[in-house]
Amino acid sequence: MTSTSPLSPSAHLDTFTRDHLPPPESWPVLAFDLPELHYPSRLNCADALLDRTIERHGADRPCLITPSTQWTYGRLAAEADALAHVLTEDYGIVPGNRVLLRGPNNPMMVACWFAVVKVGAVVVTTMPLLKESELTAIGQIARVDLSLCDDRFTTDLIAADISPVATFSELGERAGAHSDPFRSVDTAADDVALLAFTSGTTGKPKATMHFHRDVLANADTFSRHVLKPTADDVFGCSPPLGFTFGLGMEVVFPMRVGASSLLLEKGTPDILLPALAEHGVTVMATAPTAYRAMAAQLSDNDGLDLSSLRRCVSAGEPLPESTWATWHDATGLRLIDGIGSTELLHIFISAADEAARPGYTGVPVPGYMAAILDEDGATVPDGELGRLAVRGPTGCRYLADPRQAEYVQHGWNITGDVYSRDADGYFRYHSRSDDMIISAGFNISGAEVEWALLTHPDVAECAVVGVADDDRTMTVTAYVVAKPGAKLDEAAVIDHCRDRIAVYKKPRAVEFVDALPRTSTGKVQRYKLR
Repeated sequence: MTSTSPLSPSAHLDTFTRDHLPPPESWPVLAFDLPELHYPSRLNCADALLDRTIERHGADRPCLITPSTQWTYGRLAAEADALAHVLTEDYGIVPGNRVLLRGPNNPMMVACWFAVVKVGAVVVTTMPLLKESELTAIGQIARVDLSLCDDRFTTDLIAADISPVATFSELGERAGAHSDPFRSVDTAADDVALLAFTSGTTGKPKATMHFHRDVLANADTFSRHVLKPTADDVFGCSPPLGFTFGLGMEVVFPMRVGASSLLLEKGTPDILLPALAEHGVTVMATAPTAYRAMAAQLSDNDGLDLSSLRRCVSAGEPLPESTWATWHDATGLRLIDGIGSTELLHIFISAADEAARPGYTGVPVPGYMAAILDEDGATVPDGELGRLAVRGPTGCRYLADPRQAEYVQHGWNITGDVYSRDADGYFRYHSRSDDMIISAGFNISGAEVEWALLTHPDVAECAVVGVADDDRTMTVTAYVVAKPGAKLDEAAVIDHCRDRIAVYKKPRAVEFVDALPRTSTGKVQRYKLR
């Protein structure tokens, strides 16, 4: 089933987000092929994830876990309801207003998220480490009405001056005066619930617009059919809640089934790994870099008990086959690779268990379909490189941004990734489309060179880009971070690659750096290296 119907009557009194949706003809085709994706026309995703879950599983069930405390579903509901009263009665928030959240992964952030959604406002998610200029850009695009901020992260937000700021401590004091339940606003399933920002490859932020039904759709596709969680699962993940990958893995997916979630304000490998063991985490998610680091830690620490762990998700950057093998050797667990995007909210290609193939991202998640297209929008034969195109129940809708026409073409979401598909229908990542290196007539995937470099025992991290060259069009250039105490030289690194990939793919220049430039979500900013 595809969606061609007009939008439902909105509950938003402030119509800013609906007024700034792209024209319907520029949307991707939306498909709702699974029965579970047939949502009612009136839907508030906060009710679906919190109140309806309490009805099924009870209020006393563990919900949010931290190293020092634990909230039940009942407590989260009570906190969210009190905050909803504060937002509407003390700050005058009305349905459709934009409310920015800024803070680390903790229960108050989750309670604020639910409160904003309950009152029919639009959550503007941000990373806690964004600086003043980055927050200013977000405020200008989203026209934020109120910001809710952890007391420890107010300085840059106040300096950005994009809206009034309410600190978590202030909110907590005001919430103490409210004990009555809050009846959630009767929003439309296609009212905007969430604005998530992505910088893309240019560094200029874009606001992606997601409906209430979109928030549930990712739980009812990737989570339901690939992760297959139960109410007894304990999720433990490293991505920040301001990142849609983190929001799904740490809030939406567990709460859709009545599971609990371990929230860590700092999710670095040295903290995440022992926390997994201490709290009996069963489902985890982090980036490939962290899996490599944790595998190394496991080899030095045999006392950690990870026997409860049954699901390990890798996303956010390409998963090298060597990392998959290293984690499997260390734990016996098969990493679940996945590709998603902020534009589609979460993962749409993946595979788990025996269906997972090292070196391949996987197959389209149930509810989604994918194709490899050429520049004219035609499907390319299996085995050939092309542009990854995806469609399903979620899709790109930029807020008043002309780049909508770049991301949505021929009814497909064009993700900006170069992929191939094999005869079995498995999709294999090669590079970002703008990271493809053209050198002396050859098309070279920077990711493939990176994977070769990462097999060197003294290479901690690396990024490979094409640098303009009059003779070869581009020179393959590697930026390498050596492991502490290692001594590397350019010749040794190039020789290492020569033995593992075709000679025309090897780096012709190597730069040693202390760290790679990354976004606040941890992605390497290759455009800065270029």
